[in-house]
Amino acid sequence: MKFLPLIWSNLRRKRVRTAFTLLSILVAFLLFGYLIAVSNAFDIGVQIAGVDRLVLTNKTSIILPLPISYLERIEQVPGVKDVAHASWFGGIYQDPKNFFAQMAVDPERYLRVYSEFQIPEEQKKAWFADRTGAICGKYLADRYHWKIGDRIPLIAPWLRKDGSSNWEFTIDGIYSGATKTTDTTQFLFHYKYFDESRVNGHGLVGWYIIRIAPPEQAPQIASRIDALFANSDYETKTSTEKAFMQGFAKQVGNIGAIITAILSVVFFVILLVAGNTMMQSVRERITELAVLKTLGYSNGLILSLVLAESLIMAALGGALGLGLAWALISRGDPTGGALPIFVMPPWSTAMGVLFIVLLGLATGALPALEAMRLRVVQALRRV
Repeated sequence: MKFLPLIWSNLRRKRVRTAFTLLSILVAFLLFGYLIAVSNAFDIGVQIAGVDRLVLTNKTSIILPLPISYLERIEQVPGVKDVAHASWFGGIYQDPKNFFAQMAVDPERYLRVYSEFQIPEEQKKAWFADRTGAICGKYLADRYHWKIGDRIPLIAPWLRKDGSSNWEFTIDGIYSGATKTTDTTQFLFHYKYFDESRVNGHGLVGWYIIRIAPPEQAPQIASRIDALFANSDYETKTSTEKAFMQGFAKQVGNIGAIITAILSVVFFVILLVAGNTMMQSVRERITELAVLKTLGYSNGLILSLVLAESLIMAALGGALGLGLAWALISRGDPTGGALPIFVMPPWSTAMGVLFIVLLGLATGALPALEAMRLRVVQALRRV
């Protein structure tokens, strides 16, 4: 601690240069926080996927439907504990940019399979009894200021028997999640109402969600289910919910690889900027370092002082960047709905601290070695 004033005075020597270096490091770690939050938002479905759930889709394509008659046959497969189905609706609420997941489901079955959806019992019963009723996640309710009893109009690509494409639902319940990462962005309504009212596609559903036990037998159970419908008009593909989510996420690209590439470029550039700053700072102080050695400062101590200066610079800029990122990200989704679960996961802070230390060591290593190897006589001749 007794050398801290010396280190601090060196940092303040060129204040403008130090400020810009800190700013570059701050921007790097601000970007780091945002990129981690974006990557986490795309990957959250994979992280929270139930280990005891399978997803069954059409073998040809996820967008092709399946007969609802498959439900009873799936229930008979050993290891299957419960089955639910869902059908994508794709409606528009007020404006095309108001995107959220809307699905026609069997209410009781769906809530049994997704037990992490928490909804008051009276709201649940009201939904079960209301043919045109719907429930929505808390995120949606907060985003659009919906409340129980509101009528929600949707314009969908599904034509009704009355010739209209306008569908209207009553909010009977608002569900929350068992954990912070539970998906609360869904809008769910009765499949029977949807199936009876549409012109085309009667008796077809989008996909099945299957709860199994024990989870360790997922591959065997999936194989048994797919064997039931082999060589039929609607062959199936059954996978774990995690594998299904991973495949769905990869349709928009390998987000993890993109994030890694961007971070690598950013940190390489910051490494060059900060490293050049430290090298220049050491060269400007060659005479001073020679005097310190003359006064008895050892090579190891000189090395430590320069490294400490670099680490303090990285720590200040990195801490400010991570803190600003956390403050901005905690305000919520900046996209207006595309990334509803937008948070910095706890492990990102530890990774950020590790990167700060690595950045400080990497930028200070060469200047510190140069200072340590400095010869007093040669340095003083430059005066």
